[in-house]
Amino acid sequence: MPHKLVPLGAAMRRVACLIAVLAAFIAATGLAAASDFEAALGKLTDKSFQVKEQAIAEIATSGDERALPILSALQAGDLYFVRKDKRIVFAEKLDKGFSITDALTGEALGEVKRRAVRKVSINNRLRTALKSAIGSLELFSPDAEARLAAARSMLVAPTADALAMLDRALTAESEPSVREALETARAAVQAQTGPLDARLAAVGVMSGSMNQDVWRVLGKLVEEGGETASEDAKQVALAASAALESIESQKRFYSLLETLFFGISLGAVLLLAAVGLAITFGVMGVINMAHGEMLMLGAYTTFVVQQLMPNAIEYSLFVAIPAAFIVTGAVGILLERSVIRVLYGRPLETLLATFGVSLILQQAVRTIFSPLNQPVITPDWMSGFYEVNGALSLTYNRLYIIAFSLIVFLALLAVLRKTSLGLQMRAVTQNRKMAASMGIRTGWVDAMTFGLGSGIAGIGGVALSQLTNVGPNLGQAYIIDSFLVVVFGGVGNLWGTLVGAMTLGVVNKFIEPFTGAVIAKILVLVFIILFIQRRPRGLFALKGRAVDN
Repeated sequence: MPHKLVPLGAAMRRVACLIAVLAAFIAATGLAAASDFEAALGKLTDKSFQVKEQAIAEIATSGDERALPILSALQAGDLYFVRKDKRIVFAEKLDKGFSITDALTGEALGEVKRRAVRKVSINNRLRTALKSAIGSLELFSPDAEARLAAARSMLVAPTADALAMLDRALTAESEPSVREALETARAAVQAQTGPLDARLAAVGVMSGSMNQDVWRVLGKLVEEGGETASEDAKQVALAASAALESIESQKRFYSLLETLFFGISLGAVLLLAAVGLAITFGVMGVINMAHGEMLMLGAYTTFVVQQLMPNAIEYSLFVAIPAAFIVTGAVGILLERSVIRVLYGRPLETLLATFGVSLILQQAVRTIFSPLNQPVITPDWMSGFYEVNGALSLTYNRLYIIAFSLIVFLALLAVLRKTSLGLQMRAVTQNRKMAASMGIRTGWVDAMTFGLGSGIAGIGGVALSQLTNVGPNLGQAYIIDSFLVVVFGGVGNLWGTLVGAMTLGVVNKFIEPFTGAVIAKILVLVFIILFIQRRPRGLFALKGRAVDN
């Protein structure tokens, strides 16, 4: 049968009609969606928190681009409604009222008195719902960090409604860290609803997680598997309990790593405190009880530098390090030239004299700065922590101090091995009389050695100011430990000082949880006394005047 031809004009009219119908349908759909969004927004003015919770869910799932700023304002407490017509507005506090903006249109509505508007109130349940809703909206942000934060926030209040959104986000996600967080959030949702096999598989996904929110989800699953629960819930509870036991085992391992980290950071501080003492004791054979006060002076130098440059705290430590070295080095040279040089060969009198000097320095600091602790600000780049996982976090200030102490140690090694002063210091350490007969000015070497050791203690005080309070008694807490490090590692041996500092720092931190700080120090002291009975010259013996005498 032949086809009937349709005139071109009639065909065009039909196409036009079809386009018009589609346009009308799309417009009607858009208007309906907008109307639904406005209706959900209007529910926020209701007194019932249950109605508000339903409104939050509807706004979050509406797909409207205005949903995120409105929910964020509600969470921040900046969402209000006009008492007269119930219009939802953003409000900014002024001295005598509010500046308000229409939440739907973005139109500025000017200033109103406080009584003209009322805050949209929320409770803790709504805060949890808001956090989850905002997180779900941010899952599709172009910023990977925002998506990661959103995926993690989904763990706070996992609901079955979020499963479809998580699946969509996983399909579109390419960043590995964000995908891992999304998979964990999806497992947290799926572990609570669905068939048994899927719930058990979801618990398996969470079993190795170090996320604290995952631990809470697993704990909730265990609680839900009580005697009155269904068989499925009991099986899920058993699986969740096994997962928590596995996680506890991992947490104990990470706890040991954290203790080791704190021990190494303590060892880094002891290294900075003891390495200067090691070279002065090795070269000069002087028991300097004022060495701890060099740490204190270095810390106070940091405080003074920050007071002089209050608008450049971020760079203050870079100024404080050389300043502390110069100040404490000069004090050390002055101390050697005025007191110690007349007491060589009389160790007990040197000990008493330097102890008296330490008291004088403490009283001078009390007179100048007051006996109270002084605030030293930690720069932003040293603040905070690096989170390895939910069970292990490493603070940036301790990481920087560990690296700094090793840099100082390597720099001192380079000075002793590559410079003329270092060569002369090693010569005096090994045989003072022979060094003097070869033309080395041993008195000058003594002064420079004492200044170098004191300067290193000063920059150790800069590091210490970022970990503890800066006060007149700061050095007293480290002088005994410094001597223990030197004796244990070997007098005058830098490598022995490094090994001794790290060993004593780690041992202290591992013993403290069981015995307390004081008993831990006593046990370490007893250990070193017994150790030097077997090895009087320490771990790394070094021939020198102090050892020979």
